[in-house]
Amino acid sequence: MSRSFCVTLTAISLVVSAAVAGEPCPGTKPLEVEGDIASQMIDSIDRFLLRKIDESVAQRAKHWKPDYSTAKSYNASIEPNRKRLAHILGVREARLPFDAPELVATTRQPPLVGKGQGYDIFAVRWPVFGNVHGEGLLLVPTEGNPVADVVAIPDADQTPEQIVGLAEGVAVESQFARRLAESGCRVIVPTLISRQMKRRAPPGQNGGANLTNREYIYRSAFELGRHLIGYEVQKVLACVDWFERESEDSKIGVIGYGEGGMLALYSAALDTRIDATCVSGYFGSRQKIWNEPLDRNVFGLLDQFGDAELATMIAPRFFLVDAATGPTLDLPSQGGGPAELVTPDYAGELHRTEKMFRGILRDEDNPTSFPAWVVGEDAFCTGEALRLLLSDLSGSELEDNGPPPKSDHELDSKARQQRQLIELDQHNQMLLRESPFVRKEFMKKLDTSSVEAYEKSTESYRDIFRNEVIGRFDQELLPFNARSRQSWETEKWTGYEVMLDVFPDVVAYGALLVPKNLKKGEKRPVVVCQHGLEGRPTDVFLGDHRAYHDFAGKLAERGFITFAPQNIYIFRDRFRTLQRKANSVGKTLFSIMVPQHQQILNWLKTQPNVDPDRIAFYGLSYGGKSAMRLPALVTDYCLSICSADFSEWVLKNASTRHSFSYMWTGEYEIFEFDLGSTFNYAEMAYLICPRPFMVERGHFDGVAEDEWVGYEYAKIRHLYAAKLFIPDRTEIEWFYGKYKGIHTINGQGSYDFLHKHLNWPKP
Repeated sequence: MSRSFCVTLTAISLVVSAAVAGEPCPGTKPLEVEGDIASQMIDSIDRFLLRKIDESVAQRAKHWKPDYSTAKSYNASIEPNRKRLAHILGVREARLPFDAPELVATTRQPPLVGKGQGYDIFAVRWPVFGNVHGEGLLLVPTEGNPVADVVAIPDADQTPEQIVGLAEGVAVESQFARRLAESGCRVIVPTLISRQMKRRAPPGQNGGANLTNREYIYRSAFELGRHLIGYEVQKVLACVDWFERESEDSKIGVIGYGEGGMLALYSAALDTRIDATCVSGYFGSRQKIWNEPLDRNVFGLLDQFGDAELATMIAPRFFLVDAATGPTLDLPSQGGGPAELVTPDYAGELHRTEKMFRGILRDEDNPTSFPAWVVGEDAFCTGEALRLLLSDLSGSELEDNGPPPKSDHELDSKARQQRQLIELDQHNQMLLRESPFVRKEFMKKLDTSSVEAYEKSTESYRDIFRNEVIGRFDQELLPFNARSRQSWETEKWTGYEVMLDVFPDVVAYGALLVPKNLKKGEKRPVVVCQHGLEGRPTDVFLGDHRAYHDFAGKLAERGFITFAPQNIYIFRDRFRTLQRKANSVGKTLFSIMVPQHQQILNWLKTQPNVDPDRIAFYGLSYGGKSAMRLPALVTDYCLSICSADFSEWVLKNASTRHSFSYMWTGEYEIFEFDLGSTFNYAEMAYLICPRPFMVERGHFDGVAEDEWVGYEYAKIRHLYAAKLFIPDRTEIEWFYGKYKGIHTINGQGSYDFLHKHLNWPKP
């Protein structure tokens, strides 16, 4: 039987002058856990998530219903999997047709940038979608028709010139684009967004976060339901579109190294027009994708897909793994996501692939159990791999290395990289501008004809928010196993540490403050008071913290029972890595916090002096983020107050124009997949409605600018007042007074709101 940890509702290791002997709260067992409970909580949740990642491998089978009878039926049977993969990769825009790639030239530089043995090299670009282009090099045979068409994809830290032989940095034997061209292939080589690190800050400002180019594009794309991987896959598939239009007879191949190998794998899994695929320096288990560069973070990838599953999507077409030494990288935590790249451990995933390939037809006349050849060499994309790929594509032989290509012109790869960055950033910003219209269309099924009809119509949206945006673990809550100890006492209230079991290896922990003037049998309202980033439960009732001003203690003095949970956004990279682990299986930090809070409320409702219908949520900063998400899903909360966080949330995450954007900060875990198409803060509040909802906003809080706060809140006010005719249930308090309108609890209008809607008299 596995050991269960309770979610402690607050990790408190402080000793205060008012501390008492430690008797448990009536009806609970003694709490005997020592040390830093918050730290122990993070460790135990880490174990829980790692176990869920391990379990994902066996659970993927339920998403697959392959029909192996023929190649055609097999491809038809896995079409739902292709659609799911395209969705999570953000492959959504319709690609633009084009007759041929454009030649890139200036008055100083002609488009013909080099000549090799039997081929010419052109600088080209091609339309993909919107104003986004692929850009790179095109190698064209000078005699006869091409024997095959190939997209050759370098690693992110390589330029097209390096794998063509026009620039130093790649050994001759691994200049695979050039070698295929020497053997009669027409080859196009796209530029990838590089891993170059750069300090990112708003124009004219210092500070910021040190991010790779890839993470910079990833951040805003992820929030908007897109992905850098998807963008680059689209660039590859646009080349496939062109090849198909050019020739019905020529076969199409993709080959890539490192990041290019990843893109080759995803591209071929999505598009059956690709006849042959070679993946080099990439193929392996993705169970530690959370430790790879953040731009590889694909939400829910491991629910259905590992590399073996992707390989089976290529079957029965030719698939080759070149088990070469892969790119290595160690990214420090300097504002961006820390990560490392190592050479894959090919064996385990190839073994899984081999087992899954059994029964899949290579073609209807030539059945085979495992159409994936492995070439073990230190160098990548060398002779043996190229020979096998070329043999399948054309039946021709790989030519010996010719002399290196010659060029009289040096291409500016830095300028090309910048053009590619700007195009993708501008596309993300266009999606951001369009996102309010997308969300309006998404929410159009809300029924505002009456409050009752409205509540009924929100349930399908709540399911989407729970299952597809936040993520839900399909697991029953454990019995409470409540433990507690009395840890604080003042003249007006008694404070207890409380711990509850939630899931195996997941506990809830927090501080319960009970007013001393409770009468026997009296039912009081409860306010759950939530700390912010790197906070502790004691922050909200001890020491007059400049952000919290002891609001949980002051509310207890007013007669409310209060509870201060320990939420899991603490210890910097330790909790941020939890988000990455959760994302890999389609979950988030709130996939843990929602059941924690549900268990807290379930337990509070059993307490003799708690009114189960009057339990409110009041959170600041990251606690304000919680105020938008937790009550939207934990419907036992009867109202919610969002303090020092409310904003146009999607803008705040995805904008590269506004100084308050998370694009410039170290909160690399903050981005949530596809909120731009689904739930901004107004839409989250729609799920709280018709319960009372309030925003507490200091005029000079750096969370956002007043106009954006007002813009987003106006949608909520319109719903409550103009559509449902319940204007008294929502408020916003703008303040600039005692606490100077900064990032803080004001505790004036919000206290009045609590007294009013919890039906508790003011002192």
